[in-house]
Amino acid sequence: MTTRELSEPPPAEGTSWRDARSHARFWPTAVALLAADLWSKHAVFATLDADSAVPILGGLIELRRSLNDGAVFGSFTGYVGVFIVASILALAFVLHLFAHSRRTQWVMHVALAMVLAGALGNLFDRAWIQADVVRVADGDGLEFSVIGTIVSDDADGDVRIGDWPDGANARRFPREKVTVRRQGVVRDFIRFVPKLPAWVPKLGGRDAWPWVFNVADAALVVGVILLLLSSLFDHRPRERAA
Repeated sequence: MTTRELSEPPPAEGTSWRDARSHARFWPTAVALLAADLWSKHAVFATLDADSAVPILGGLIELRRSLNDGAVFGSFTGYVGVFIVASILALAFVLHLFAHSRRTQWVMHVALAMVLAGALGNLFDRAWIQADVVRVADGDGLEFSVIGTIVSDDADGDVRIGDWPDGANARRFPREKVTVRRQGVVRDFIRFVPKLPAWVPKLGGRDAWPWVFNVADAALVVGVILLLLSSLFDHRPRERAA
């Protein structure tokens, strides 16, 4: 073998975009997860009252209605426009990664499908599920959000906001202490019940996972983890070959 042959790169593998089996892994996975996310949100919010909680899996998890005006697991509340733009950019990036991946990278294909489904599921909610968000300032200068449906809003009186979408169980807040906006929100409903052991320093007795989430959130997180693992194990053989 000549020096020139040793220096030449190996032939490029076919990309996933031109491979039927890659598409067969990617699209059905994304569609199935997206359907599961949207169906589960609709089913829970259509059947459970706002204050109801249904334990499943032996009480490890409970189903509880919750509206989220932020990002994954309730972070960065109030930036709906930013989230929508970021979601659209993420979708384009996912399709770009899939189109330029190798057809043998089936773990990456499944991971990208999970990220795609998760982003689409929450993007759907932010675009189509509208609720009233009341930001309330308490006596210590801290703020918290109440999400639901405005029942009454008097400029010189109080703001009454009830459960979404029918306005039941309305709560009253002084108008001078609140700001009101209407925006897209995400429907969450999965909550882990277990608490951290009492012996854990500073955190003992608190919820092991304090955030309420949905199928789309879970798909996003698992998909990103699989992408990282896929990238890690995919580079090792290439480094040894080099």
